[in-house]
Amino acid sequence: MSGQLRETASELAGLLWREHTVYRDRAGGVVIRGEHVQRWISLAPAGGRDEVLVRAGRILDGGTTAPARAEAVARLCAGSGELAAVCRRLLSETAVTPTALPRGSGGVQRKPRGRAGTRGRHTSLASWAVVAAVVAVIGICLASTTGRI
Repeated sequence: MSGQLRETASELAGLLWREHTVYRDRAGGVVIRGEHVQRWISLAPAGGRDEVLVRAGRILDGGTTAPARAEAVARLCAGSGELAAVCRRLLSETAVTPTALPRGSGGVQRKPRGRAGTRGRHTSLASWAVVAAVVAVIGICLASTTGRI
């Protein structure tokens, strides 16, 4: 299966991108990287005999890969055209950013953490107390060096 997976991935990479890198991952699957589009596709054996798990994700700054944002199970016997269509659909799903999604569409909504999310950017009383203490220590040090204490 791994030989067939490698051949399918090489053929699929040519259909998806002009510039690509195909390599094996640690789990025995095959990864296709498109550096110029900052995306990756991975093909791994799935539960069925002729099925592959197709996953798509982004390539982050510095070349590291982000976790998969979309995945689907496809049949290898369907042909490279069908696999390319599945990959393009998954790649288009990875292009959607969570901020661009309308409310309730499944995008990641983050809750504000702690009290800082409920208030504005005002400096708290504790922060002012720390600032005052630092200024006092600096003042004492300056006064002691000039001999005024």
